[in-house]
Amino acid sequence: MKLGLLLLATLPIATYAQDSIAVNSSNEYPNTFSSGSANVQPFNNSARRFNDWSISIGGGAAFMVHSDLTSFYDKKVNWGYNAYVSLDKQITHTFGLSLIYQRGETKQQAQLEGTAGVLGGIATATTKYNQVALMGDINFSNLLRRVDNHSPYRWALHGYAGIGFMNFNTSLHDNNEFRWSTSPARIPLFIDKKLDIGSFFYQGGIGLKYKVSRLIDIEARTMYIISGDDEFDGGGNAGPADYDPSSKVSKYNMINDKRSDNLWTVNLGLSFKLGKHLSHLAWHDPLQEAYYRANVLENATTELVVCEKGDNDNDGVCDDWDRELNTPAGARVDGAGVALDMDLDGVIDLYDKCVTVPGPADNNGCPTTAAPAPANTASTIETINSDFQGIEFELNSDKIRPQSFEKLNHAADIIKTLDSNSKYLVIGATDTRGSDTYNLNLSQKRANAVVKYLTDKGVSSSMLVAEGRGESDLKYPECDPATKCPEWKNEANRRVYFQAK
Repeated sequence: MKLGLLLLATLPIATYAQDSIAVNSSNEYPNTFSSGSANVQPFNNSARRFNDWSISIGGGAAFMVHSDLTSFYDKKVNWGYNAYVSLDKQITHTFGLSLIYQRGETKQQAQLEGTAGVLGGIATATTKYNQVALMGDINFSNLLRRVDNHSPYRWALHGYAGIGFMNFNTSLHDNNEFRWSTSPARIPLFIDKKLDIGSFFYQGGIGLKYKVSRLIDIEARTMYIISGDDEFDGGGNAGPADYDPSSKVSKYNMINDKRSDNLWTVNLGLSFKLGKHLSHLAWHDPLQEAYYRANVLENATTELVVCEKGDNDNDGVCDDWDRELNTPAGARVDGAGVALDMDLDGVIDLYDKCVTVPGPADNNGCPTTAAPAPANTASTIETINSDFQGIEFELNSDKIRPQSFEKLNHAADIIKTLDSNSKYLVIGATDTRGSDTYNLNLSQKRANAVVKYLTDKGVSSSMLVAEGRGESDLKYPECDPATKCPEWKNEANRRVYFQAK
């Protein structure tokens, strides 16, 4: 009954803790992991991307329950103690194993009603025990976590079950029993159970963990231990003589007709996580990885890159899958770590003075003669939009990043060859993240910034009109909401492009 009440009290706490933490910034994603690559590895021990060993210690109260002599007697509690230490191995994000040693002592009482030939009395008993067990650990908070729950969490509900062996020493004292002699006192009943195959026991329970830091967890844990032994409480083992009313053998083992005396422990403990990685496998939620990539890494000021073999050229791609291990410093790379060469002229964009126009290496990637003006307006707009594609801005800002200047310079040169009496739209658009008002304002500011840059480079201001369309002008309309699409489509929706008016 008491264990059931504790379970009912603990489950709502764990459920509330899982759903009540709001998501505000990338610093609130302690349960996510990103390798810096689009390749997603399995979330298990063999991937070696997380710490998976820990050492746990704890202690608390112990009570003999569902036994002949019990720790809860006459509306009083006979307190005992329990302590444990364990070596824990996390196999997956939902399951682990522990080798655990437990030691403790219980105090219990019972009253024996008078029967023929035996006087009634009140007995007190003490049980000292040592236990070694192998215990399984199920992380219910990861196992039952909803797919649409993107919140981080620091609380986790765990379930435990295991088997093991134990030895124990018990002593029972009752001055009223066996008073058939002139001596007023009886010799106490002592039981010394050795650690052997006959000392097999089972245990199960739950624990509520809180992640204090990357290295330490704190846990409240309660366990129910089934001894399978009628002598565990100190009352002795019922034998044939006990059923003879005239026998002067202790009848305390007859109070409860169950042949197993069971133990209940309530402990508070600490877990010390071992290893060099930033995250422990027990606290990683794999459902968040895709969300983390699409929503956090894009908006973070710095990327979290964890590479087992390092990143020697510091291009943001781990050496495990980097196809170009000596990328020059500052060069932009694709997902395979290869330096970008937009015009495919053999000169990477870092050194190419004409990024969008092919040219020989001895002329810094620029053509040896001036490129002819496009033959018609349609091809001109297509050429300008090829320069506009991929223009980069500062995060949540209309400030153009320096790496986009070369593209805009080339676009300005082409626009200046067009009819000065014509008008063109410079259109800004966003994806569907954020409010409509915010997206509309940001797209207008970015379109204005591009127009200002072009006019500063000599383009007539009368030719250009900035227009912000926010999320109403999606290149991929199916990306509403943004979570329906891969990140490359959302990135394509965030754009500035050129159009004849």
